[in-house]
Amino acid sequence: MTRRPPGEGPVHGTWEPAPAARWEDAYLTGNGRHGAMVYGDPYDDRVVVNHHTLVRPNGAEHARPPHLADRLGEVRDRLLAGDPYAAESFTDGRPLQWVRPFHPAFLTRLLRTPGTEGPRPYRRSVDFATGVVRAVAGEWESAVFVSRADDVLVQYVTGPDLTLGIGLDHRLPGAPPDLRVGHGAALTAGGARLTLRARYPDGDEGYTGVTVVRVTGGRTTVGPPGVRVEAAESVLLLTRVRRHTGDSDAEAEAGALRELSRAVADPPGEASPYAALLARHTALHRAAYARVTLDLGADETERALPGSVLLARPASPALLERLFAAGRYHLLSASGMLPPRLTGLWTGDWDTAWSGAFTTNANLNLQTASAAAAALPEVTEAHARLVHGQFDDWRENARVIFGARGAVAPSHTDGACGLTYHFSREYPLHLWTAGADWLLVPLVEHDETRGERDPRTTAALAEVARFYEDFLTRTDDDGHLVVVPSYSPENRPAGGSWGALNAAMDLSAARHALRTAAARHPGTAHAARWTALADRLPPHRVNAEGALAEWAYPGLGDTYDHRHLSHLYGVWPLDEITPYDTPALAAAAHRALELRGTENDSAHGHLHHALISARLADAGRTADALARVLGGDYFHASLMSAHYPHRDVYNADAAHALPAVLIEMLVHSTPGRLVLLPALPASFPRGELRGVRTRFGAAVDVTWTPEAATAVVRPTRTGRVALRTPSGAEDLDLVAGEDRVLTLRRRR
Repeated sequence: MTRRPPGEGPVHGTWEPAPAARWEDAYLTGNGRHGAMVYGDPYDDRVVVNHHTLVRPNGAEHARPPHLADRLGEVRDRLLAGDPYAAESFTDGRPLQWVRPFHPAFLTRLLRTPGTEGPRPYRRSVDFATGVVRAVAGEWESAVFVSRADDVLVQYVTGPDLTLGIGLDHRLPGAPPDLRVGHGAALTAGGARLTLRARYPDGDEGYTGVTVVRVTGGRTTVGPPGVRVEAAESVLLLTRVRRHTGDSDAEAEAGALRELSRAVADPPGEASPYAALLARHTALHRAAYARVTLDLGADETERALPGSVLLARPASPALLERLFAAGRYHLLSASGMLPPRLTGLWTGDWDTAWSGAFTTNANLNLQTASAAAAALPEVTEAHARLVHGQFDDWRENARVIFGARGAVAPSHTDGACGLTYHFSREYPLHLWTAGADWLLVPLVEHDETRGERDPRTTAALAEVARFYEDFLTRTDDDGHLVVVPSYSPENRPAGGSWGALNAAMDLSAARHALRTAAARHPGTAHAARWTALADRLPPHRVNAEGALAEWAYPGLGDTYDHRHLSHLYGVWPLDEITPYDTPALAAAAHRALELRGTENDSAHGHLHHALISARLADAGRTADALARVLGGDYFHASLMSAHYPHRDVYNADAAHALPAVLIEMLVHSTPGRLVLLPALPASFPRGELRGVRTRFGAAVDVTWTPEAATAVVRPTRTGRVALRTPSGAEDLDLVAGEDRVLTLRRRR
């Protein structure tokens, strides 16, 4: 595409002409620790404060995995003997225990008495490149961001003769009535300090919020709702929240925030504290956000529309451009000390669906799917913190449930605990053994992309391989190993129960973990043993309908109407099944995709379908799955998404996974292959994707029109890769530091 003049091209932000009336529509900002949801009301300026660590005790803090190892042999015998319900007895009889639910901290609230000036122009916006949420009404202006550099929520309000009541308010929807809350307010030099101390019922755990208020001009006094400011020129709020056991030193936190506001503006007069804090933050945030861009040649008039209006035009290229940009922004903003939760880093309600947890059997990996290709190592590093921070718990799961060495990951976690205790008869999640491999795949891809192996990932893979050494001990009549019990999240065979044998996902995960661990330990006895074990696993089964079966064990029928696509793990994210290397299995996988229903229209199911379709080079099916999400009213005005159509259940799956779908349509790579435009739909006649990273060590820009396409490959490593394009197949020799320009024909 030709380069556009400044001011044209995709919009890296969104806007609305009115404040948010619902917390779901509040604009979002975050640094991967603290999050903020900004309403933008000039008379009731509310910001919901979130923090990744805020999970409420609910009994799960005492839960442990079930001790079932001594009963494993009996259950295996019964399953192999043909009892389809045997695994239902593999439990200790406990009721379903949810993980500790994620919740908001409080509101910062600035109340302003309406004047007599009459209606004034209003606009609220969020700048994805800076992370600043801004609201403007006449001469009043509020700007909010969460600093990556200083881990602080910054709120700056300006206007003539500002008269405000400022307080911290815990009274959010669903807050426990027996939450023990204490408020504090005190004047300080140049402003004030506000504190909110909350203690969970029946325990010594709680959280403390501290806001330092810095006032320019006017008069500051203590009074309801905390502090009263009169006739000021500007007000700067710096807020942090900490979860803790016992007491927290709020005064020390306040002192640190006051010192921060002084230090960033030193020497005096060089910059305001707000400007200095913003510059420090932007240096980190902008650099990450701007690495990858998508331009679909959208109409400039549509690009200028408010987000809520654009959402009503699901076929608009401008909508996809904005959702791609918003998805990158929200994913980056939610990732830091942890990766994104089901709700990202945000909630305005204490009653979060599914505990606002990390659901690891689908949602987490779908949300972070773009991290490697979209040049967001910050996201993968956050994912790694979750994995490595819980690995001791994974070892405990393997030991007490299966009597094995190694590691087994949970299907749900609150972010702090990785023990498996969340399961029931209908959701026997304790039977899922593929999770460790599934959660390590993003870390393997991260290593491939950067060309350096993280020793922690190598060690973790070895532990997963050791688990399979101990677990894979049963064989069938043909001498193949049998994965028993086996679970395909969250489905069951037709006419059977959820705990079964040889789920396709389990077979793919075991093969991948064993072979990848072996490749990272070359020439060792371990590697030889792990490779031999992988070779003894059975092949995938193709059923009577020509589809890749969800369970490879004979006699287990498929249940097609389901939101999960676990059995196609070998297609995406793995490259075990591809149209290029395994065309017969790829055709069977494609048939399985054709037969799959949408069940309850979960957004993650549609986007998972799109990712697999793109890997199978089916542009039409990929576009159809994407269109179901764009046309299903899944997005709030904030451009955060919902789990179900009609904006039902606040959930980040669609918002965060959508950029991965768009990238997979246009560029896919493995350590030895580059695929360009594998699933480009007719609805994208022209466009440009810049900055994508590959797993063989190159950045790629691709530009296309209806007639032709051009790709620029910028390698950082020397080597040969197989190139697949609409023009055909060839080998591509790359030399580090030497750009390659590829001209491609478009098929009609």
